Amino acid sequence: MWDNVNYFEIGTTDPEAAKAFYGDTFGWTFGSLEPGGYGMVDGAGNGGGLWDSNTVGGGSWAVFYVEVDDIEAKLEQAAANGAETVIPLVDNGRIKFAHLRDPLGNRFGVWQRKPQG
Repeated sequence: MWDNVNYFEIGTTDPEAAKAFYGDTFGWTFGSLEPGGYGMVDGAGNGGGLWDSNTVGGGSWAVFYVEVDDIEAKLEQAAANGAETVIPLVDNGRIKFAHLRDPLGNRFGVWQRKPQG
């Protein structure tokens, strides 16, 4: 399977300013931020989220996410290729995800669906 880029995320210490900018620029609407400071970007056309990064130490980012079949193996492979961990593996009950930084300094995410049943 080819790993697919299929999600994006905007991290910001000022969610209201980000909502105003992206809403005015692209016409996006935003769900309310859930506990943990995360909300979905509605109307973006291809799945995205807005994260109040104050809940994870601050900072601003715009990242793409790559969906993978085996996130633990992919994290090991990325580390072997020079990636560093920015946000360690998180299991939120529905998905597993992590943020990495490639050897050139670019931040990106990987995620894996969990079986639902």
